[in-house]
Amino acid sequence: MPEVNRHRGKSVLVTGSASGIGQGIVQRFLAEGAQVAGFDLNATKTDGALSITGDATDEAEVQAVVDKVVREQGGLDVMVCNAGVIAVQPVVDMDFTEWRRVVDINVNSVFLGSRAAARVMISQGRGGVIVNASSGAGRRGVPNLSHYCASKAAILMLTQSLAIELAPHKIRANCYVPGHIETPFWGGIAEGFAKITGQTPEAVIAGFQQTVPWGRFGTAGDVAAAVSWLASSDAEYVSGQAIAMNGAEFPF
Repeated sequence: MPEVNRHRGKSVLVTGSASGIGQGIVQRFLAEGAQVAGFDLNATKTDGALSITGDATDEAEVQAVVDKVVREQGGLDVMVCNAGVIAVQPVVDMDFTEWRRVVDINVNSVFLGSRAAARVMISQGRGGVIVNASSGAGRRGVPNLSHYCASKAAILMLTQSLAIELAPHKIRANCYVPGHIETPFWGGIAEGFAKITGQTPEAVIAGFQQTVPWGRFGTAGDVAAAVSWLASSDAEYVSGQAIAMNGAEFPF
């Protein structure tokens, strides 16, 4: 359950905030007293949050959004780089444009957001928190998701490096590592695997559910609770870590 006032007085920016995990993170921080801005390619509106539409892979747009949040929310304390995309495709059928699209969104947007946030947090001199989206698929290979797996593995190392570099400024950097989470992405994932395997989308989803010992997919709320903890003072000595929410499914 949300802890009222846990993040009171903090300024938070969340990318990929229009739906799914990102929307859940925005709602959680709002419920815990933060000022929250959501940044997404798709127009979104969550009551109580500053909504900004734009491209998280565009360097100038990311800087402009961070500047806007600093002006309107009095600074930036927590940056959540959540924007991401997933697509199902065998590597032998994948063109370079598709590979670059996934890497651009899943890796480059995190670099741009983390860098812009770190610069502001250093200049503020009051520390801060950066939380980046990885995935269980960044810890093990998954057939037909090579671009996605590679991009999410990159986030693990980027975040560890950030944690070490930024520690002297009391800026923490961590990853959240979702396993199978029920989000709008699942329709496309199931259809993609169904085309390759000959199963129905429903059978694909049921098969994935059977791999989770907890007996269900996770929810956006499950992820948001972990992100909130990582951003809290309770996690003040936690940095450079990859925290999984996976229902005991390993090595996710």
